[in-house]
Amino acid sequence: MELYHGRPVDCVGRMEKEIKTYDLLDRLGVDYQRTDHAPADTMEVCNVIDGVLGVLICKNLFLTNRQKTKFYLLLMPGDKPFKTKDLSKQLGVARLSFGSAEDMERLLNVTPGSVSVMGLMNDPDGLVQLVIDEDVLREEYFGCHPCINTSSLKMKTADVVKTFLPAVKHEFISVSL
Repeated sequence: MELYHGRPVDCVGRMEKEIKTYDLLDRLGVDYQRTDHAPADTMEVCNVIDGVLGVLICKNLFLTNRQKTKFYLLLMPGDKPFKTKDLSKQLGVARLSFGSAEDMERLLNVTPGSVSVMGLMNDPDGLVQLVIDEDVLREEYFGCHPCINTSSLKMKTADVVKTFLPAVKHEFISVSL
């Protein structure tokens, strides 16, 4: 795997949602590095990519309440265990479970294994609440997929929080897991 600065020179064969991610980041002036790879659908594969990017890629979990009326995107360090009850308590939600692939695609235009904060650009109505573990916010750099799990990005966490999120009209809730 090689590390590149910015978008691919040739986007032939790339999915529209990936290109849309690069278009938005470029329009916002967000500096990013990128690597291309085989599908990264497990944290073990992401660990190899982390080494290339020099950053810990977040674990991205798409969650919903019992009634499936509220949806959450949780960003947390990939090496941290997830305990549903801890998050439920902090959010004041009785019970959380994983959201369906259909809801994930409908709300964020991403598929399982490709969930990313970048998918929030596809949620103009703000139906998905972003939740970020405080350990992610402490890191200088942030790693994620550009809505597809065959590429990974590295950018400054501050750019995600102060530039990307306001541009896509999303705020986040900080939690300690």
